Amino acid sequence: MPLFWKPYKSDITQFVDELKAKRPTLESEQRAGRALLWDRPQDREAQAEFSQARVAQKAYVYFTGPK
Repeated sequence: MPLFWKPYKSDITQFVDELKAKRPTLESEQRAGRALLWDRPQDREAQAEFSQARVAQKAYVYFTGPK
């Protein structure tokens, strides 16, 4: 191994490391944003009703028939 060898870091990895160093609360902000939009309790009864009410899609939806 050469004397001045250092492991390779991509530009993206360097950017993310610098961003995390500048804003140490970034990960907690991301988690809060995710919880706001995505991490919600699911209503299983409503999901079952939605799946039962689903209408079968035709094989080729853009074909409207002969005119």
